[in-house]
Amino acid sequence: MSNHIFINEKINNFKKKIKVASDKSISIRSILLASQAVGTSKLSNLLESEDVLNTLKAIKKLGINYKKKNGVYFIEGFGLNNFSIKKKITINAGNSGTLARLLLGLLVKSKFRIRLIGDKSLSKRDFSRVIKPLRLFGVNIQSKKNFLPIEILGTNYLRPISYNEKIGSAQVKSCIIFCALNTPGITLINAKKSRNHTEQLLRSLNYPLKVNKTNNIDKISISGLSQFKSFKYIIPGDISSAAFFIVLTILSKKSKMIIENVNINKTRIGVIKILNKMGSAIRLINKKIYKGENIADIFIKSSGKLRGFNCPSYLNSSAIDEFLLIFLVAAKAKGVSTFKNLGELNKKESPRLDLALKFLKIMGIKVKRKKDNIKIFGNPKLEITKNIHVEKYLKDHRVFMMACIAALSFGGNWKISDRDSINTSFPFFLDILKSLGAKIN
Repeated sequence: MSNHIFINEKINNFKKKIKVASDKSISIRSILLASQAVGTSKLSNLLESEDVLNTLKAIKKLGINYKKKNGVYFIEGFGLNNFSIKKKITINAGNSGTLARLLLGLLVKSKFRIRLIGDKSLSKRDFSRVIKPLRLFGVNIQSKKNFLPIEILGTNYLRPISYNEKIGSAQVKSCIIFCALNTPGITLINAKKSRNHTEQLLRSLNYPLKVNKTNNIDKISISGLSQFKSFKYIIPGDISSAAFFIVLTILSKKSKMIIENVNINKTRIGVIKILNKMGSAIRLINKKIYKGENIADIFIKSSGKLRGFNCPSYLNSSAIDEFLLIFLVAAKAKGVSTFKNLGELNKKESPRLDLALKFLKIMGIKVKRKKDNIKIFGNPKLEITKNIHVEKYLKDHRVFMMACIAALSFGGNWKISDRDSINTSFPFFLDILKSLGAKIN
């Protein structure tokens, strides 16, 4: 099968109810925590994407058995620090920064050296943000200039730390929490607010973890060496996957959509807050709470009068994976939209901020940039008629999917490369688009 697609027509109006891919963040975390639990955990609706399948391969290599039966995964854990490693091994995290960084936090007592590698994109991402705190715990980590490959050798002499996490990275925070599970005493983290699925999962397991919230800092304390029992978890839909269809509906005429059973964790719904401020009509219905997570159906309809928005920086971390899509809405809005302090976008699977600006200019949108701050000058009458070829984006799944939404929303003749990138997070993305009436070749 060719690794590119062609889109030559805008999508027609639609009225649909859909389900999107399961939450990738929770899928990966639930597997890793199941590997540390005592007993057999049962995970339903697990996302079967490359990142998640690589997580399963990783725990298998570490001696954790699992099986799949009737769509449910059963993972047999033996408690904290009970990986069965009898020699030096290599683990491939593929494209997943979440897997690579969180897994390092669980390998801190390994008796043999473990080598962690990844694909071309992951190998260009900076790991100093997790290497630094793990070394403070006393872990032996070796890498060349803080990039993969990394070798880690555990120790029986871990010491608790107090750490200020200033980036707003859930991966860094979770890596430290996972290391703290294996560390005697109490580890303290002053963490800039970011997604909190790790904390929610552990608290649902009655683990001794406490969170005191202030304006923009979560003060987290973790008591180490407390065993926890196996668990059952039904993974909800991913807001990051839902966001593509939210934006497609907003930008399409006379369309409505309901996206069922989506995780609307407060640390993840910045995209909804921002888009509603820009004149969208997004509502959360059928709300419920499941193991500490907020779940709802998302109702969206077309938005005729979009307006520019001066986005406050405090919303950045809760919308970090959705800014590419937010930029598309800003392109169609009346007036100027301003976004600040978005340097973290360039530390993702590809330099997303750089690519997004290039992308918008190709579409004919005026953009100004000053360091990590940008202004997008919207055009409510935006219609694309030219040929656009999207290529060479380091297999970034979100860039590929953003391009699809732009093509279906604004028109033009598009050739979009890296079709297989969606296997990272959302393998059936194109199938849903086609079910809505999109013509994709």
